[in-house]
Amino acid sequence: MQQAFQFKKKYGQNFLKNSAIIDKIVTIASVPKNTLIVEVGPGAGALTSALAKLNDVKVLAYEIDTSLEDPLIAFMHQYPNVTIYFQDFLKSNLEEDVAAYTFDHLYFISNVPYYITTPIIFKIIDSNLPFEKIVMMVQKEVGLRFCAKPGQKEYGALTVLLDYYFTLKKEGIVDRNQFIPKPNVDSMIVSFTERLEKEKLTDPAFFRKLVHDSFQFKRKTIRNNLKNYPLEIVEKVLHTYHYDLNVRAEQLPYSVFVDLANALCSK
Repeated sequence: MQQAFQFKKKYGQNFLKNSAIIDKIVTIASVPKNTLIVEVGPGAGALTSALAKLNDVKVLAYEIDTSLEDPLIAFMHQYPNVTIYFQDFLKSNLEEDVAAYTFDHLYFISNVPYYITTPIIFKIIDSNLPFEKIVMMVQKEVGLRFCAKPGQKEYGALTVLLDYYFTLKKEGIVDRNQFIPKPNVDSMIVSFTERLEKEKLTDPAFFRKLVHDSFQFKRKTIRNNLKNYPLEIVEKVLHTYHYDLNVRAEQLPYSVFVDLANALCSK
C-alpha cells in the first residue's frame, strides 16, 4: 500500500518498512484482553493491522490524510474490530469517541507524526481518560527528553510534567533507514505507564505554569526564574528537600514542583 499514494511531508509521513520493529512495538505494549487501543496516523496500516490481530481488542485510529481513505478502508476491511476516523486527532472529541466503546483497558499505541508529538500527549492527558499505557515511536532527541533524569542536559519542563503522570522508559532506538521515505533523524520507542498513585495537585494548570516558568531560562537559578513568585514560600519548600534558591530547575525531581505548586496555591 505504501506505493499507492504520494508521501506528504506536511503530515510527517514516514512509514516503517521493517515488520520486526512493528512486532517489537506490539510486544512492548503487552496488550491485555478487552482493550481499546487508540492510534494516531495509521498511514499504510502496518501497525494497525498488527494490533487488530491481537486477541480481543478494538482499535480506534485517526488519520488526517483523506487521500488514504479508500486504500485504508479497503485494507482494513478484513479487520472488523478497527474503526478509522479520517480527521485531525487534535481536533477530535476523544472523550466522546471513546465513550462509544466498552472495554476493561485503554491503551495508546502509535508511530506518531513527530511534529505533533507533544500536543498529542497533552491531549491524552487533558482528556482525563483512563489510559493505562502509551507506547509510541518518537524522534530520538524527543525520547531522550521524555526519559531524562534530574541533572541530565535533556531534562526540562516537559520531562517534569510527564514524570508527574507517567513512569517513562526507553524501549529502543530505531535507525532512520528503517523508514520510507528516510527521515533526517533516528527514532526511539518509548513507553509510558500510568502512575496509579499520583500526588494530589491543588491546581493542575498552575502546576504546568510553575514548571514552565522554572525552566524559562535554563541556566538561571530558581531564585531568578521564580522572582515573581513569593520566594519565601519557594525557599521553605526547597529547604524540606535540602535545596536552596540557588538551585537550577534541571536539578529538581518532579515531586519538588508538585509541593511548590501546592504550597503556592494555598498561600
